[in-house]
Amino acid sequence: MRKTLLDLDALQSFVRGVELGSFARAAEGLHRSTSAISAQLKKLEEQAGIPILQKNGRGLEPTPAGEALLSYARRLLELNDEAVQALKGAALAGSVRLGLAEDFGEGLLPDALGRFARACPDVCVEVKVGRSQGLQQALRNGQLDLALLWSDGSHWPHQDQLGQIPLHWIASSATVARAPGQPVSLALFDPPCLARRQACDALDQAGLAWRVAVNGSSLASLWSAVRAGLGVTARAALCLPPDLKPLDATAAGLPPLQKLELALWRAQTPLPVAAEQLRLILRDGAAAQIAAGERAAPKPRVPEAAA
Repeated sequence: MRKTLLDLDALQSFVRGVELGSFARAAEGLHRSTSAISAQLKKLEEQAGIPILQKNGRGLEPTPAGEALLSYARRLLELNDEAVQALKGAALAGSVRLGLAEDFGEGLLPDALGRFARACPDVCVEVKVGRSQGLQQALRNGQLDLALLWSDGSHWPHQDQLGQIPLHWIASSATVARAPGQPVSLALFDPPCLARRQACDALDQAGLAWRVAVNGSSLASLWSAVRAGLGVTARAALCLPPDLKPLDATAAGLPPLQKLELALWRAQTPLPVAAEQLRLILRDGAAAQIAAGERAAPKPRVPEAAA
């Protein structure tokens, strides 16, 4: 019996289309025509012998079989990338300087560094975790090769736009509902901070009074303040500590928040081979994490009533 060999190019188109929520955007990003992407998807369905996509409004979403294929496709593409990178990286040495927004230090970094270490075992990664504005400046000054950060719209020609991530009001079990007339207590990064600006602007537009109960300089300080019930904060739901959850904004009487753009900046000069390999690992890993996070977003919680 002849074995079925899945086409890696077709799997890549399938994965990117699902992650971006649009196969037209996937075609643009992969520099292919939409008709070519459609032909690849048709070929995958023929090989699978079962539908892998179904209509959802004006778009497409994976069927249960498509969800299963998506998981395998990611693993196959990762193995392909690792094999290629291992062949290229076997003789590489030196270092790569990586800047990372704090939100991704624990969630994305271990997996990305593990994959990179297997591909380039003799390359040292120098990691700088910090605030997005500081990472931008460090990269502009030539102190970083790559920076995964929240984009504030600043012009930089050498970047990958990875996707938009919703902001949520974040609370803990210690958080209680506001009594009528009370201002919203906030735990926020000190300015400048995109999430802080979003939160304050949203409250102002909703006509709600607010006060900053905690000005933090690190993500750990914000988590501690929220855990203690000192206030709510505004962050992405990706990489949240397990004891903190997004609030149901409507039930909590809070306005909805907008999305932040995640971007991967790279140095202006051509990247060394090792840095380019790490860029690809981070780009694909972040895109997969965004897609997985949207499908498995934690259920918002309702704050407890005030005593």
